[in-house]
Amino acid sequence: MIAAALIILFLPLLGFIIQLFLGRRLPRQGDFVGIGMVLVTLVTAIGMLVIILIQGDPDFRREVAFTWLNLGSFKIELGLLIDNITVIMLVVVALISSASHIYSTRYMEGDPGYSRYFAYLSIFTFSMNGIVLANNLVSLYIFWELVGLSSYLLIGFWYSKDSAAAAGKKAFLTNRVGDLGFFIGIMLLFTAVGSFNFNEIFHSVGQGTPSGWLLTLAGLGLFCGAVGKSAQVPLHIWLPDAMEGPTPVSALIHAATMVAAGVYLLVRLFPILTPDALTAIAYVGGFTALFAATIAITQNDIKRVLAYSTLSQLGYMVMAVGTGAYVAGFFHLVTHAMFKATLFYGAGSVIHAMHHALDEIGNHSIDPQDMRNMGGLRQPMPVTYRAMLISTLAISGVPLFSGFISKDAILAGSLAFAQHSPGHFLIPFFGFTAALITPIYMFRLIFLTFHHRPQKPQLHSGIQESPMEMKLPMVVLSVMTFFLFYTLPSFNPLSDAGWFTSLVVARDAVLPPGVALTAHEVAEGIHHAHLPTIITSLSLAGIGMLLGWLIFLKQKISADNLAERSGLLYRLSFNKFYVDEIYQRYLYRPFLRLAERVGFIDWDIYDQRFIDGIGRQGSRLAHFIGAVDWEGLDKKLVNGIGRGLQRAGQGLRQVQTGQLQNYLLFAFLALVIIIIIQVI
Repeated sequence: MIAAALIILFLPLLGFIIQLFLGRRLPRQGDFVGIGMVLVTLVTAIGMLVIILIQGDPDFRREVAFTWLNLGSFKIELGLLIDNITVIMLVVVALISSASHIYSTRYMEGDPGYSRYFAYLSIFTFSMNGIVLANNLVSLYIFWELVGLSSYLLIGFWYSKDSAAAAGKKAFLTNRVGDLGFFIGIMLLFTAVGSFNFNEIFHSVGQGTPSGWLLTLAGLGLFCGAVGKSAQVPLHIWLPDAMEGPTPVSALIHAATMVAAGVYLLVRLFPILTPDALTAIAYVGGFTALFAATIAITQNDIKRVLAYSTLSQLGYMVMAVGTGAYVAGFFHLVTHAMFKATLFYGAGSVIHAMHHALDEIGNHSIDPQDMRNMGGLRQPMPVTYRAMLISTLAISGVPLFSGFISKDAILAGSLAFAQHSPGHFLIPFFGFTAALITPIYMFRLIFLTFHHRPQKPQLHSGIQESPMEMKLPMVVLSVMTFFLFYTLPSFNPLSDAGWFTSLVVARDAVLPPGVALTAHEVAEGIHHAHLPTIITSLSLAGIGMLLGWLIFLKQKISADNLAERSGLLYRLSFNKFYVDEIYQRYLYRPFLRLAERVGFIDWDIYDQRFIDGIGRQGSRLAHFIGAVDWEGLDKKLVNGIGRGLQRAGQGLRQVQTGQLQNYLLFAFLALVIIIIIQVI
């Protein structure tokens, strides 16, 4: 299993290196390298899943580590941890990444950056696999930042477009805010425990170190990282703009990599989350689920609708962890990966067909992503339509689809949480209201895109179904949205649950007592809330689909009249509650003005007047000292003595004539002078 994990981890990295340095020189610009590497990881991950299914061991665990840095009293280890949730997550990442690689061969065909694009996909997959396999917070943090870098490269892939470049920077910088809190949480835990290893942290927390407010603060710090990566309010602003990247990238980010990292982090570190931290997490997730759903219902860009849908579904997952139903949250992460990737592939298929039609008529003034320019695509694009319809049924919570099972478990968990803590009634309200809105905005997308008459008849004749490389991932993943893939019985004879639940819920055995609700307690609460949850969720899903059918297909209720009557509510939703504008006005601009003032103080006052002033005074003093040294000491004193000695030497040189008679005369005169002195 360790060898298999190393293969899964490093093959995408090898593909990235080959693609980056040799891709342009290889046939097909080397796309087969990245595809081959990621397909091997998929086969390997599926093999690992088969092994843990056959073993049926709920406590399966393999771990390996090596010392990376040893300073005596301070040591950092890097290592791998393989357990049931690791293997399941590896399969999800490998499957969606493989589908995105294959899909991209036609979607990105002819792009000048084709080879570079596949290199970025590979490093993205490598980074996410590193997060999944990490056995300690340092390893996880390293790959966490690599995922941020990879997302920056892919979101801003078409960097010549200002909007794409800005979106990449926005995603990168927004995540830095969350990662600051994440780093603080890591250091708080290390300071208290003295280790970064997950198991050692769990054991220490179980022994009561750290505890209380310190453990709550550390948990909330770690949650800040999840808020950034999984785009929870208030750091949700980067994800809709991430649509500037290629659509297969959107599918990869939204389904299996970046946004999934935050939820995976919460599931992995669930044992250390205190009840207070969990309550805060539940509120953030529940509010995000409802908030994003209310925005999705008015958006016209097909990819933005799906982006806000992802925000809402991520809110569900985070809320599930907060209510203690982390198994349901992780379950929804897996099921959501399948139908959300399918929806993005379907959106990409539609956009690809619209671009092709626009190329044929030579008119690129029409926005190919605006659903108001579509309509009537069901006939020319039957495979795309059926795949997206199946995924829409799944995300809407219709029975027989995986989304119904996982979302029902989350809603039951929220209801059980409110019953256990009656003051927190808002949490199920958030969840059930979002469940009502979800089918409305999703069937709005389906009806506006595929039904009615074509809104742009001149394009309709040029619309055609996408090629096989794009259809195959949609078909495979849409089939995997059926519930049977997740409810098949486990090989474990002691469990009557499906294989997924029996493998994941067993982590309750290593949960420290008293830190959070145990899986057994949560399961018991969900069991009692199951029937009212099913009745309510099915009723809300039915009402939502009925409203979508009446408003957007049959048009018995005018959407325009509803928008006009809604007034402020519609404008708030359509303009995304002006969050970007609020940040721009009350955060970015004041911060930039503050930066300008600090810069003025630093440059104009501190540097130019103080530091440079000291420098100027020093320069003047140096000039004065130099003048005294040169003009006074050197030229007048030292050089003057030299000149005097030189003149004396020149005078004495005249006496040295070389004539004997002169010397005798001088000697005689000297003798006379001596005699005179003696006589006197």
